[in-house]
Amino acid sequence: MSTSTLRYRRWPPAFALCLAALLSACAAPAPEPPDVSATVDAGFRHAPDLVASVDTTWWRGFGDEALIALVERAQAVNHDVRIAQQRVRQARAGQTAAASRLGPTVSLTGSASDERSGLPDRVKQGKPDTRAYRGALELGWELDLFGAVRAGADAAELDALSADDAVDVARWMVSSEVARQYIVWQGARLRLAKLEALLKAQVDTERLTRSREAAGLASRFDVARAAGEVQSLAAQLPPLRTFAAVTETHLAVLVGANPNQPLRELEESAPPALPKPPSLSAGQPVDLLMRRPDLRVAQQQLLAEAARLRVAHADRWPKFFLAAVLGRQDLRLNALDLTPVGYSSAALAFTMPLFDAGRLRAAVERQSAQERMATLQFEKAVLGAIKDVDDSLVALSQDRDRLTALAASVEQRRTGLRHAESLHREGQIDLLQLLDAQRAVLASELSALDGQTQLALSTVQLATAVGGGWPSTQGAGPASPVASRTTPLPSPESESQP
Repeated sequence: MSTSTLRYRRWPPAFALCLAALLSACAAPAPEPPDVSATVDAGFRHAPDLVASVDTTWWRGFGDEALIALVERAQAVNHDVRIAQQRVRQARAGQTAAASRLGPTVSLTGSASDERSGLPDRVKQGKPDTRAYRGALELGWELDLFGAVRAGADAAELDALSADDAVDVARWMVSSEVARQYIVWQGARLRLAKLEALLKAQVDTERLTRSREAAGLASRFDVARAAGEVQSLAAQLPPLRTFAAVTETHLAVLVGANPNQPLRELEESAPPALPKPPSLSAGQPVDLLMRRPDLRVAQQQLLAEAARLRVAHADRWPKFFLAAVLGRQDLRLNALDLTPVGYSSAALAFTMPLFDAGRLRAAVERQSAQERMATLQFEKAVLGAIKDVDDSLVALSQDRDRLTALAASVEQRRTGLRHAESLHREGQIDLLQLLDAQRAVLASELSALDGQTQLALSTVQLATAVGGGWPSTQGAGPASPVASRTTPLPSPESESQP
């Protein structure tokens, strides 16, 4: 590195400051967000007619107060959300530090000294006693002639915006997971309640069969068959109870609660019932760019890498620095008090790379590859988001068709069971045939229950895929890539509260 310093004794500090402002005005503009709307299809493949946007609070459409309370509680206190909020604090501090380099650094310095030699007066003429008081303002400024400092500040601001959007990602994901776990929990409770009711009915059937066997109207095979059905149903209960308990503790962790303590929202919930899925629309594929926070994170990361590429390019050019001092001193020599005087100085320096064995060129190449990777990752994220919505639309459509068929199957099986019970009372069929009819009804009812659960889960999947569940910016237009955000964060005092 070669450094040359030019000093101008006649330049006043004000002139140097004006020169600094003119040079720093040459910084390059901030990067613009990529426009991918032209490459996105006008509609989804499996839902070309759906154009309405999803409600950002889609979980309220289920009409389940416990679900609403759990989701909103999780969005406020979930640990992933709170961790993401602290990353925002960290990123904003880095943004402030990077932006501070755009302006000058001004510091106040002062000193007081008193030197006494103790020598005779005739000797002090060559080495006098001195007392000095000095005070000065010192200014230092890197003049951003080629935009390196501005680009670094833009990159730091985009990192802060990305961290801001990451909080929305955390809320978006936790809303989906809480809804999914709650639906699974309710489905397990319903399945458990149905199996317990059927077990009770099967116990009654076993007792009746034993009575008929004692009267000579049934065989021991019938008794063993009925007892086997009782044990088979009883064996299905422990895994379901375990599953329901594990799901409940998972919900507790999601809402930041102690898993050893019961959740208030679940204790206050009504008897087991699956929440009714609301009607959702997918909107347009381009809407995902404004609704899905993960896409906004990918976009901000791309812009940040582009800004860092500008830094790498600018590092190959000279850097200019300004230093200025404006001060005043009060000096005393032996017993002579001198009149306080002011002093000032200004210096302009530059440093320019001459030979670095290819280090700066390699830095540009490395950052160029990083920027290209971020571009490809953003494009991949957009395609993945469209795929998520298309897959969710297919799943939701097929789950509705499946549930319709399962509901019809349940009605047919129940009709068959009523005929079987009538025939069994009249002695036209044996117990084995009646039990077969009962098992068929049980299997169809459980399949229908699974179908209802899956339909609700598919609705949650679609709501998540289209970007519901976070404060959408749709309708406000695309945000500036380096515009400041004002997402409120909890204070350190509130962060310590449960």
